[in-house]
Amino acid sequence: MATPDIIDVATINGVLIAGAVSNSAHDIIDVTAEHTFKVNTLAISNIHGTNDATISVSVSADNGSNYYHLAKTVTVPADSTVYVITKDTSIYLDETDLLRVVASAADMLEYVCSYETLNDA
Repeated sequence: MATPDIIDVATINGVLIAGAVSNSAHDIIDVTAEHTFKVNTLAISNIHGTNDATISVSVSADNGSNYYHLAKTVTVPADSTVYVITKDTSIYLDETDLLRVVASAADMLEYVCSYETLNDA
């Protein structure tokens, strides 16, 4: 297993994932061996018409042993969207790194995440 050299990448594939955010922590990205992922955007939308909710987003660089917050209990107002990661603040995740989301309440928040997989093999 080796981390790809991002200067000499053989393939770059764009990926879009989306789903509901629950009030239980959930890894939305789990970087596969011999890949690097460049996360370009992470949007969190509150689909509830009247109530605010909060979002926490964290990363693990050690296969889930420890998580560190990118955003912690950030309020997402009703019928609004918050961008946790943008093209200006993109991050790289290395093999076995994880990106996790958790909401203050179930059935209120959704995520849309756009990233690139980089592979030199």
